[in-house]
Amino acid sequence: MSELKNIESQLTHQKELMENVLETVPVRIFWKDLQGQYLGANRLFLADAQLQDPQQLIGKTDYDLPWRDTKADFYFQTDMAIILSGQSTLTQQETYVDDDGTEKTWLVSRMPLKNAHQEIVGMLGTYEDITERRNLEIQLKHQTETLKHQAHHDGLTQLPNRTLFNNRLQYAIEKAKRAQTAFAVLFIDLDQFKKINDSLGHDIGDQVLKTIANRIRQTIRAEDTLARLGGDEFTILQESLKTSQDAITLAQKILDATHEPIQVAEHTFLLSNSIGISLYPKDAETPEDLLKFADAAMYRAKDEGRNNFQFYTEKLSNKAFEHMAMQNSLRQALHQQEFLVYYQPQYHAITEKLIGMEALVRWQHPTKGLLPPIAFIPIAEESNLIVELDRQVMRIALHQFKHWMDMGLNPGRLSLNLSVKHLQQDDFIDTIESLLQHAHCKPEWIEFEVTETNLMENLERMSCKLQQLKKLGIHIAIDDFGTGYSSLAYLKRLPVTKLKIDKSFILDLPQDEEDAVITKTIIAMADSLGLTVIAEGVETLEQKSFLINYQCNQHQGYYYSRPISSHDMTEILSTLNE
Repeated sequence: MSELKNIESQLTHQKELMENVLETVPVRIFWKDLQGQYLGANRLFLADAQLQDPQQLIGKTDYDLPWRDTKADFYFQTDMAIILSGQSTLTQQETYVDDDGTEKTWLVSRMPLKNAHQEIVGMLGTYEDITERRNLEIQLKHQTETLKHQAHHDGLTQLPNRTLFNNRLQYAIEKAKRAQTAFAVLFIDLDQFKKINDSLGHDIGDQVLKTIANRIRQTIRAEDTLARLGGDEFTILQESLKTSQDAITLAQKILDATHEPIQVAEHTFLLSNSIGISLYPKDAETPEDLLKFADAAMYRAKDEGRNNFQFYTEKLSNKAFEHMAMQNSLRQALHQQEFLVYYQPQYHAITEKLIGMEALVRWQHPTKGLLPPIAFIPIAEESNLIVELDRQVMRIALHQFKHWMDMGLNPGRLSLNLSVKHLQQDDFIDTIESLLQHAHCKPEWIEFEVTETNLMENLERMSCKLQQLKKLGIHIAIDDFGTGYSSLAYLKRLPVTKLKIDKSFILDLPQDEEDAVITKTIIAMADSLGLTVIAEGVETLEQKSFLINYQCNQHQGYYYSRPISSHDMTEILSTLNE
C-alpha cells in the first residue's frame, strides 16, 4: 500500500512539474484531438484566447475563439493537415497583422500527438512571438549590408571605391586569362577641378563630381565597372575588349559627355578631363601595374594639353620612374641642404641705382650639377615639398640679406617668391614671424611675390593672409602679371603694392604690337591704382627705352645682370657702396 502511495506521489509531483513547465516557458502551447477540438493549453495561449480557466477551452474549436472571423479557417485547416499527414512542421515563421495594424512575426511548430502505441490521437502546437528578435535581425542585416556597401563604395557618388575596383580588376584578370581575352583600364582625371573647390567650396565641387559621375556612368555598359578612387579621379574597367578601338570609342564618349556645360546653382562650368588607358595583357598582367600605367598615360594626356586620351607606352613608365627618382632626390636634397640662393638685381632704369633683388633658388645636384628652378620646382609643388623648399630658401636669403645690412651695404629690398601652398599653411604667419626674428630682419625690407594665377584659386582666403603680411610691414607684389585674370576688381581687394609684368610680354618689345599694347595697359592700370610696376626679362636697350618711355622705370633682367651668387652680389654691392 505504501508503495502505491509512493508511486501516486511521484506521479502527482511529475504532473505538477509538467504543469509548472507549461506555465513558465515563454511559448504558447496547445493541443487538439482528432476533430480539431482543443484538449488543453498553457496560460499564455489562454490569454490570447481571452479565457481564464483551461476548462473553458476544452471542446472548443478555432471557430469558437476570438479569431473566428479572421484566422480560424487557416488555423483549423493547418492543424488538421498535421493530423491527417502525420508530418511535423517545425520552427516556421508566420507573419500576421494584429487588429491594431501591428505586424507580428511568430515562430510556429506543429506536430502529431501520439499515444503509447504510436497512434495519432491529435496534434500539439507551439508558437512564440519573435517580432522584436526578428526586427533586430532585420536591423542587424541592414546595418551589415550598409557597412559592407560603405566599405566598397564611395560615399558621395555611390560608385565602387578603390577596394572594390581592385577586387573586380583581379577577377577580370583571372577571367580574361582563362578565356584568352583582353580588357582596358581607363584612368580619368578632371582638368583643373581643384580651382572649383578652392574658389567656390566643396559643396559646389561635390555637386559637380556627382554630375560628372552620372554622365560617365551613362557611357559604359552594364558589365563594365566605373569607380571613384578619390578626389576628381575615376577609373573604368572595360571588359571583353575586341580591339583597342573599343577603348578609343569609350574614351571619346567620356570626353564628349563631360564637356557639356554643368549647371550648379547660379554657376555654369565647362570642364574637360584627361584619360590614360592601359591594356591587358598587352601592357601589364597585375592590377597594380595596370592602374599605375593608366595613371602614367593620364599624366601624358595632361602634358599634351588636357582634354584628350593617351595609351600607355613603355616610354611613359621610364618617365614616371625618373619623376619618382627626382622626388626622392628632392627630399634628400632638402635634408642635406643642397639648395643655393642666387640673386638677380633690380634697378631704377633712369638713375641706374640698385633698388633691390629677387632671391632665386638653384639646386647643386651631386651628379647633375647646378639645376635651374624649372628642373625641380614643378615636382616640388606636385609633391608638397614646395613648402619646406620655400622656407629653406627664405631662411638662407634672410640671413644673407641681414649680413649685407650689417656690412653697411645697401641691398635695397629683398623679393622672395611665395608659393600659394606655403601661403595656405595654418602656421604660415607664425613661420614668417619666426624667420624674420631669427634672421633679425625688419619686415619692411621684404617683399613677397605671389603668382597671379595661383592667387586666384582661393581669393578670399589668400586676401586674408596677405592682409596679415601687410600688417607686419611686408610688401606684396603680383608676379607674372598679365598671364592670368589681370582684373582691376580683384586688385582692389588685395593689399598689393607692386605689379610685375611677365617677361613673356617684354621679350618681343618693341616690335610686337600686341605685347606693346598689353604692357602699356598694365602700366596704366598700375598707375590708376597707385601701384609700383616693375618689368622682368629686360634684355635689350630697345626694351629698356620702350619701358622708360611709358613710365615703367623699375627693371630686372639680363640687360642688367643674370642671377648671381651671394659672393658676386657682395662684390656688386661693395662696388656701388664706394
